Amino acid sequence: MKFYTYGKTNKPVILLIPGTCCHHTIFKEVIPLLKERCYVIVASFSGFDETVPDIYKDMDTETEAIEEYVTKHFSGHIEGCYGCSLGGSFAVYLVQRGKISIDHVIIGSSDMDEAHGFSAVFQSRLISGLMYKWMKKGDMPGWIKRINEKKIRNHPEEAEYRTKFMNMFLMPCLSGGTVKKESIYNQFYSDLVTVIDEGIDMEGTVIHIFYATKMGERYEKRYLKHFAHPDIRRHDMQHEELFACHPDEWTREVFDCMFSDKKQ
Repeated sequence: MKFYTYGKTNKPVILLIPGTCCHHTIFKEVIPLLKERCYVIVASFSGFDETVPDIYKDMDTETEAIEEYVTKHFSGHIEGCYGCSLGGSFAVYLVQRGKISIDHVIIGSSDMDEAHGFSAVFQSRLISGLMYKWMKKGDMPGWIKRINEKKIRNHPEEAEYRTKFMNMFLMPCLSGGTVKKESIYNQFYSDLVTVIDEGIDMEGTVIHIFYATKMGERYEKRYLKHFAHPDIRRHDMQHEELFACHPDEWTREVFDCMFSDKKQ
């Protein structure tokens, strides 16, 4: 894992963790906005950064790298952490493990999916095969493109969101990366089989959730299952639409979470 830093070190720290198969540059639009009030650290997963040749092994290995970095550079404590999609599971896992402390953990409409045994293997093989071809080609498969185009025709108001969301997966290729299929498989599989506790309630940490209500009510039920006192912020949007399409509004929400003095 590699870490990129932006801004002045005397400001409160926010750690940004990317989503599944995403390059660290997905945060390029929000970093200048966050720098106004924060020192920004962006985590870049092994296997998905062209400067880090390692294979992505598993969620524990990447989480340990974050813990070691925060312990070394910030004495084990930071003010904020935003997890984009899969990154939200990482943020929660950091809280669950309790090896570092974070004042405000912000989960970006993460799905918190879990699976085990054959189901986890099957899903991971299916998705990794698809995503590997997608990244290697530098463009989405024709059948996915046709489905996406049809959805845009039926819902033209979602055109910007669908385009930006799909492009997030292409950034590792467009940035010169050579993502291996093994890294993609390991990332999907380890996320599915890593168990997140129920009723998480860490003293000194507030869990904020950017809940995209268009994902469905079952996700809100998951949040209420996993967290004892979540600050659920509802948005009439799709998965990570707030982050992808509304960087100014997203930044205001992040600042409100971090600087509104909401403590458990």
